[in-house]
Amino acid sequence: MHSAAPASAAPDTVEPRRRRAPEERPRQILDAAFHEFAEHGLAGARLDDIAKRANVAKGTIYLYFPNKEELFREMVRKSMVEALDRNEAIIAQHADASAIEQLTAIFEAWWKFIRSDRFVVVQRLVIGELHNFPDLMQFYSDEVIMRGRRVISSVVARGIERGEFRKLDPDVAARMLSALGVSHSIWCSRRSCFPALLTTTDEELGLQFFDFYLHALRP
Repeated sequence: MHSAAPASAAPDTVEPRRRRAPEERPRQILDAAFHEFAEHGLAGARLDDIAKRANVAKGTIYLYFPNKEELFREMVRKSMVEALDRNEAIIAQHADASAIEQLTAIFEAWWKFIRSDRFVVVQRLVIGELHNFPDLMQFYSDEVIMRGRRVISSVVARGIERGEFRKLDPDVAARMLSALGVSHSIWCSRRSCFPALLTTTDEELGLQFFDFYLHALRP
C-alpha cells in the first residue's frame, strides 16, 4: 500500500507560478496584453482576461498600468520605440559610413523587425482601431511615425549633401520607404491573397523593394 504524499508537497506544484519576482510582472502583463490585443483587438480586450492570461490578480495590473490604453502605449514603447532606438544607434555606430551604407544597415534591422509578430499585431491595431482612440493615435504618430521619418530623412539629407542621392525632399523620401516597408510586410503576412509572393521569401522581397528604393534615390 502506497503512503500518502506529505500535505506540504501539493502547494509546491502551484506556488512557483505565483511566486514571481515583482520586476517580472510588468513584462508578464505586457505579454498577456499582446496576446489579448492580437485575438480580440484593442476595444475587445478586457483587463480581466489579461489578468487571467498573466496569472495575476486584476488589481495587480493597476499597480503598473492604469488602463488598457496605457498597456498599449507601453507595448508600443517596448517594441516600436525600442526599434527606433536601435536605428538611431546604427547611425551613431556608422557615423563615418556613407549614407547608402547607413540606410542599408537601418533597412536590414528595420525589415527584420517589421516582419516580427509584435509589429504585425501593433500595425493591425493601428490601421483597424486607432482612429477610435484619438489620444493613442496622436501618441503613435508622435512617438513612432514622425520619429521614424526623422531618422530616415536625416540619412537621406546627408546623402543629398554628399552627392550620393539626387535632390529631393528628405521627408518625402522617408515617407516612401515607410510606405514600401509596411505595405510589403502586410502582404507577407497575407501571402495567400498575393500568389506572386508565395515563392518569394521575406528576405528576397525586402531586397527587391529596397533595391528599387535606392535606385529611386540615386542621381
